[in-house]
Amino acid sequence: MTSAPASKDKLVDAFLRHLRLEQRLSPRTEEAYNRDLKDMAGWMQEHSREWLNLSQADVRAWSAQRHRQGLSAKTLQRRLAALRTFYHYLKREGHIRLNPAMGVRAPKVERKLPSTLDVDQMKQLLELPGNSPLDLRDQAMMELLYSSGLRLAELVSVDLGDLDLPDAMLEVTGKGSKTRRLPVGQKACKALQHWLDIRPQLAKDHEPALFVSQRGKRLSPRSVQSRLAKRAQEQGAPHQVHPHLLRHSFASHLLESSGDLRAVQELLGHADISTTQIYTHLDFQHLAQVYDQAHPRARKKKTE
Repeated sequence: MTSAPASKDKLVDAFLRHLRLEQRLSPRTEEAYNRDLKDMAGWMQEHSREWLNLSQADVRAWSAQRHRQGLSAKTLQRRLAALRTFYHYLKREGHIRLNPAMGVRAPKVERKLPSTLDVDQMKQLLELPGNSPLDLRDQAMMELLYSSGLRLAELVSVDLGDLDLPDAMLEVTGKGSKTRRLPVGQKACKALQHWLDIRPQLAKDHEPALFVSQRGKRLSPRSVQSRLAKRAQEQGAPHQVHPHLLRHSFASHLLESSGDLRAVQELLGHADISTTQIYTHLDFQHLAQVYDQAHPRARKKKTE
């Protein structure tokens, strides 16, 4: 891929060269910076401003106008980040003293609550029929996803040596190459033992992966997704099921039962507890639903 086209702006062109030659960023990233800065350049042209005399008030005015025009909070956040990086470069080069984009915040991005299955729906999903090698593999795979709250990438990267069935423990490598030890539930241990008993029928010699395909090699993420979707459809799941749905359900059910946010954070491998806190909203939704259905002052009268 070629580098981003010239912007007809010497300062921006110099910045893009800096990204390409010094920062070694990809042409795609360079194009993204160029695109984001063009939006501010257009606003400056309309308001008779230039890069070197732009104020923090100008940046706020631009941000507010774009938000009123329907630009999403997520896109605004990205454009402000590009602007801050550009002005950091200009400051480093001695063109300005203060970065006008610093301290300007975009509107908060509304976080969508993840979908989950309730306990009964999860129980129905995991009651898979059949005793073929693929049936037993899928059963073990789904039980482990839900039992230990694994990410898809973590599941497919598990090797035989990472699993300690006698102690019901599993070691996984998550984001940032960080490893963590996780408990494995009783039902998952049972399903895994059944799979391990029959795994040699599929696995090639010296294949380290815990879960393998019909060809005997490590199962791919796409294969896990398609198998889970197929199984969910067969089991009459209420909506589309994907690996992360089992992780969300694991976190929601655990938090609902224990109330221990820190423990759930550790089990999920979240670096920041704010990422885990979204599950408290799910739990509150459940509590609010119970309240609406049960409290005498919350129940709506059938007739007025």
